[in-house]
Amino acid sequence: MRGPFSPGRLLRRATLLVLVALLAACAPLPPRNPLATWVPSPNHDIRRPVLIVLHYTDQHSVQESLDTLRTRNSGGPVSSHYLIGSDGHVYQLVSDQLRAWHAGPGHWGTITDINSASIGIELDNDGHSPFAQPQIDSLLRLLTDLTDRLHIPRTQIVGHQDFAPARKPDPGPLFPWKQLADAGFGLWPQGILIDPPAGFDPWMALGLVGYPLEDRPAAVHAFHNHFRGIDGDTLDAEDLRILYNLAQQIESGSTTRTAG
Repeated sequence: MRGPFSPGRLLRRATLLVLVALLAACAPLPPRNPLATWVPSPNHDIRRPVLIVLHYTDQHSVQESLDTLRTRNSGGPVSSHYLIGSDGHVYQLVSDQLRAWHAGPGHWGTITDINSASIGIELDNDGHSPFAQPQIDSLLRLLTDLTDRLHIPRTQIVGHQDFAPARKPDPGPLFPWKQLADAGFGLWPQGILIDPPAGFDPWMALGLVGYPLEDRPAAVHAFHNHFRGIDGDTLDAEDLRILYNLAQQIESGSTTRTAG
């Protein structure tokens, strides 16, 4: 008869404990400064992104993009947290808790280090073709997961061009921002658009939305791609109505703005 303390069971249990101890010993320790005495505190947390950035790959295949995002290329090493194929398959390349290299220079509102504050999502698209519906369906599922799990405000979803308008074109005028808005993602005009009152400053509103204003024509071009799907780098009457609507949402607190 084999009881709970039989030699065989005790040996297996001892072996398991040894294996657990060995695995714990092999686990990497958090960085510690040799100039200080380590007195650990439980009062800490992981990196919490507050922004989601959408890109297109401008390459020929998912495999090419996977290679680019995992190696050093002509422009240096780049990465993103996720890549979504045109068939809707989702790949994760970097943990949500870590800082991927997808954004580069630029700022969105008061957020000046985009990589440190964001999740980057690459979409397999050449920049000249419509985005496949299975890809957008997967993106919406991923956005639901990320915003719920990481507590990222659903309005805090932007394109690469939005915060780097003089440098980047993606995800471009063909990206279906309205479809994302209909699903509850991103800042978008609400209700009936009306003419702004006298004295309305569209540049202040554009900055309030988050756009950098160092190159105003580039900022308007990015705004046009995002909110109207058109080219052009000068503001017109429809732009002013949209900006007034967005500014009212932000100022009324119906949307959340997050400082960096």
